[in-house]
Amino acid sequence: MTRRSIHSISINTSEPDLTEAGLKVSGASAAKQEDSSGSAVNRVGCDAHTAKQDDSSGSAATRAGHDASAAKQEDSSGRAANSAGHDAPAPMTMDTPDGNLPFLMRPAAKENLWGGTQLRNDFNKAFDMDNLAETWECSTHKDGPSVAQSGPYRGWELSDVVRMRPDYVGEHPAVTEDGGLPILVKLIDARQQLSVQVHPDDDYAREHEGGQLGKTEMWYILHAEKDAELIYGFSHDIDKDTLRNAIDSGTLGKYFQRVKVRRGDVFYMPSGTVHGIGAGIVLAEIQESSNLTYRLYDYDRVDRNGRKRGLHIDKALDVAILKGSAKPRQPMRVLKYRPGWAQELLIRCNYFQVERVLLNTECVREMAELRNSETSFVVLLCVGGCCTLIPGGGEPLYIIKGDCVFVPARSVSMRFHGKAQFLRISC
Repeated sequence: MTRRSIHSISINTSEPDLTEAGLKVSGASAAKQEDSSGSAVNRVGCDAHTAKQDDSSGSAATRAGHDASAAKQEDSSGRAANSAGHDAPAPMTMDTPDGNLPFLMRPAAKENLWGGTQLRNDFNKAFDMDNLAETWECSTHKDGPSVAQSGPYRGWELSDVVRMRPDYVGEHPAVTEDGGLPILVKLIDARQQLSVQVHPDDDYAREHEGGQLGKTEMWYILHAEKDAELIYGFSHDIDKDTLRNAIDSGTLGKYFQRVKVRRGDVFYMPSGTVHGIGAGIVLAEIQESSNLTYRLYDYDRVDRNGRKRGLHIDKALDVAILKGSAKPRQPMRVLKYRPGWAQELLIRCNYFQVERVLLNTECVREMAELRNSETSFVVLLCVGGCCTLIPGGGEPLYIIKGDCVFVPARSVSMRFHGKAQFLRISC
């Protein structure tokens, strides 16, 4: 996989409102804002993957966001699109003379015993699941591919789209061995606490998991109940024997480092970091395209059939970082303003870059124009508000909270009108 150099980040922990002065002033230029809470840097140096998820534990009903029987769909040009077999040829030139067209995606959904209802109620995820735990918003992974919901490939699995149109991915990102995207974007609703787990790095996963990727990830907290917390590594150094004895005796919890969280926090989880999402948290997760998870501890809970979920102790001990972790502190963020919108860098690492974009054209006569990329696809995940995206030469996309847009490399120009927040993800 192509590696980026690692950069430290300046970031501000406050959550600026979409009506901030910089968004109201036409022509405002890159003004910097810092809050008083600033502090350490959310260091980024990526490695990772997510491992085995035990469906027998009640973890796993996957709903691909389309009907498998509806193999063929026609777009506005009358071209048949077959996500199962591609009977009809797809164009290898750009979608329009000016570039490729962005399109909405429909996620795959995962039910799990720790999931809840917030993704359905607050993020408009219309899946009939009692415990909707995850939606895989941008995914080419075989365990849950997302589906194009608009554009010339409507109804196709995203994995089929990018294999048919490698130019959509761009020149910079390194695709997976099966031609998929190198990253996966999720929304997660933790009504209950998740298991304490760890993910392998790329080298371990390739050797022990049949050539898969490891998993490095980042979290952006969208909602946190009062006193919500997560587990981030160990409070002090621990060795394998002590850790194994603590697992056997049920005393593992005393070694974990627990961190309080609030809305807008950012956490970077390199592979090997033992971690766990606590109850009452909704977050966006950006990760390597992997589904490898090694569970260390699962609170002795059982699924609806009375069975405990499997643990992966030996592999977890192989890959876990056993040194005590410094408690993560939210770094200072720099918000840069432009007419109608502002942005700040959240994370940049070897695998992905994530920015937060605040759109507000209420007091700007012209629409906001967001940049595209010549070398990489971009994912826009709407985490608040609503807006209209008007692509050059294409039909408008009406975007609401929870929607996810795939922007191919070399896309057409994109103008936005409305009031919304996005995570902008690229490689």
